[in-house]
Amino acid sequence: MSMLTPPGMGGKYRITGDKYPRMRRPRNRRRTILAVAASIVALGLAGWGTLQLIDVFTGGGKRTTAAGRGQGCARPAAASAPPRAALPEPGKIKVNVYNATPRSGLAKSTADELKKRGFAIGEIGNAPKEYDKKVKGSGVLLGSPRAVAGALPVLGTQLKGAPRKTDTRKGAEVDLILGTAFKKLDTKKDADRALAVLAEPAPAPSSKC
Repeated sequence: MSMLTPPGMGGKYRITGDKYPRMRRPRNRRRTILAVAASIVALGLAGWGTLQLIDVFTGGGKRTTAAGRGQGCARPAAASAPPRAALPEPGKIKVNVYNATPRSGLAKSTADELKKRGFAIGEIGNAPKEYDKKVKGSGVLLGSPRAVAGALPVLGTQLKGAPRKTDTRKGAEVDLILGTAFKKLDTKKDADRALAVLAEPAPAPSSKC
């Protein structure tokens, strides 16, 4: 009986040949799965730690880039709008009211309404010859060149859309010449709103990076 013959089997189950079966222990699948999972977790932690170290030593690339861009854009500490030229108050504007229409009494009633709204009233009467029956719109505002940025815009809030013209006068008074399409002044509510918008400061220039 060969030495490789298992005990108790006699010679009936004798192993022959030069290859012999190996006696292996059954694999533990649970341990294998746990080992693979542990390896994956360890690799993940190692990668995360590497990224953190890179971020620490580089100072945070994205944050640094954003900060660098912010430093390259010069912005004012406070967005202050440049003030507009001071507009005269209605009480400091002397208005001459002239009627260029065939309707009588129009200049007087319009002057009375302007007076209620705080304007100083000068002359009241018919329009000069060069304008009489020749103003097709609702009216014309007339003044000196220096009134373009002051008295004329303020008076213009009372009659929206009226064109503004200048002449060679030296005085500070302005003229309101009523045209054939004139019906009445704008409502006081609309005129006050337009005056408030006119007095608002100019918008501050935008700063782009």
